[in-house]
Amino acid sequence: MAKMSDVAKKANVSIATVSRVFSSPETVAEETKKKVLKVVEELNYTPNVLARQLRKMETKTIVVVVPDITNTFFSRVLRGIETIARENGYRVLLGDTENDITLENEYLKTLYEKHADGLILLTARTDRITIEKLSENYPVVLACEYLEGSNLPTVSIDNISAARKATEHLIKLGHRRIAHITGPMNVILSRDRLKGYKQAMESYELEVDPILIQEGDFYYKTGYNLMLKLLFIENPPTAVFAANDEMAIGAIKAIQSQGLKVPEDIAIVGFDNIKMSAIFSPSLTTIGQPTYKIGEKAMNLLLDLIRGKKLSKNQFVLDDKLIIRESCGFKND
Repeated sequence: MAKMSDVAKKANVSIATVSRVFSSPETVAEETKKKVLKVVEELNYTPNVLARQLRKMETKTIVVVVPDITNTFFSRVLRGIETIARENGYRVLLGDTENDITLENEYLKTLYEKHADGLILLTARTDRITIEKLSENYPVVLACEYLEGSNLPTVSIDNISAARKATEHLIKLGHRRIAHITGPMNVILSRDRLKGYKQAMESYELEVDPILIQEGDFYYKTGYNLMLKLLFIENPPTAVFAANDEMAIGAIKAIQSQGLKVPEDIAIVGFDNIKMSAIFSPSLTTIGQPTYKIGEKAMNLLLDLIRGKKLSKNQFVLDDKLIIRESCGFKND
């Protein structure tokens, strides 16, 4: 494990200078401070005593990292976070990674550099070891996504169960050849929703035809293009479960572009219950997540960590809901 002396040697400064960077940063030249912090990061020098010192330097600011701010799913989560933060005198800084792991890592540095008191991640592309090491010394909460095998404080739904519920709904409506447009497979939510789809199909002894599983990226255009692909295979599906609403809406537009109707010719189910899903025509059957509550819970957990409270548990799984609308042939909304 690196020592303060190792940091000083590599940064070519005195040990006292390294100490002042964290205890009295205003007394250190900006260029020197940046050089020391860079070495601290390179050597992963984050002893507990340092973390305690840094926590005393309150900024009353928290950072929320999102994978894609253009995805409207995150708006209600952010609203929940913002409400609790404001009530407790904190301001929220937003970091949009644009699904770029390099940018995500840059936002993680805000804690090391003490530009924020805590961090809420709505994405977790960075490797588990890096995030866990950060959370050992700084307040970090993960919301919407989770890390397998990690004790990091997390707020989410059961995506496997929710996807199974969505697929079973189509099966109970009489569909047997059901396609699944997944999210990107490097995202744990996508893998979980694929698992739920497969579990539902297998529990009803239905064939899981590999050609009916198409990997998407959560964007409208991909849903449109992959649906066109599914329409032109030899034996097209009669129903499609898309891993999010944007792709589901894209799929509906693709079906309509070929002169077909939803749900008369092909039924569609999405995931997330974004605002557009209710007003789109036909309105979209989807899985509703308690997005505002996820945000509230994540921020309350972060406040507990910032205040040094011991959490009663680390994993919080909130309830989802199947919202039945017109796109699968039955409206109950």
